[in-house]
Amino acid sequence: MTGYIGLFLTALVAATILPAQSEAALALLIANGGYSVLGLVVVASIGNVLGSVINWFLGLYIERFKSRRWFPVSAHRLEKAQAWYQRYGKWSLLASWLPIIGDPITVVAGVMKEPLPIFILLVGLAKTARYAILAAVTTGLI
Repeated sequence: MTGYIGLFLTALVAATILPAQSEAALALLIANGGYSVLGLVVVASIGNVLGSVINWFLGLYIERFKSRRWFPVSAHRLEKAQAWYQRYGKWSLLASWLPIIGDPITVVAGVMKEPLPIFILLVGLAKTARYAILAAVTTGLI
């Protein structure tokens, strides 16, 4: 049970703006054995999507602080990110699994007020597919 909890927490943190590596944890637990591969994929997916929902909420409320000195993104970069999301829209959420750009996409989706059900559906598809492919590679199915 502790493996599932640890994976959930690692996947949740990995989806936020904090640095973490959930793929390595998943692969390690699969290779170690003793856990259901399907269960691990489900737990990792739920944790990672929940972490992305945290990013969405951050984005939803972050704009009110953009005039503060401590705001981490310049007004110009925020406008560029919004223009990029405006151009590619909700379908860009299918890239939310990608390193480096995936987490900011989920924050910008919140800034742009992407409806949460659509956000969860697209991010859930992308992140679950990533974990499923990793699990298939780790178990030798691919």
